[in-house]
Amino acid sequence: MTITIIASVKVKEGKMDDAKAALKEIVPKIKASESGLIEYIPHTVKGRKEKNTIIFYEKYADDDALKVHMTNLGKNMAPFQVFLEPGMDMKTCSEILE
Repeated sequence: MTITIIASVKVKEGKMDDAKAALKEIVPKIKASESGLIEYIPHTVKGRKEKNTIIFYEKYADDDALKVHMTNLGKNMAPFQVFLEPGMDMKTCSEILE
């Protein structure tokens, strides 16, 4: 059964361009190195209230694929994390029409 994660992070004021540039370098490497990763798509959010938010849509083939991702997350995302406020909101989702 696939696993879907929706994760959101807050970017420090004035650092969105730097954060996006870091993701453009990091995300292709993550996709290439994790065979159980089906989708890994970062999104910016429109609106004043959410202007410094990046949301990740992530989909994994199974629990093992998610474990691989989580094991490597700190190392892979280190160049991006320097642009973030502390904390992350993460939701594990189940598809209705799977």
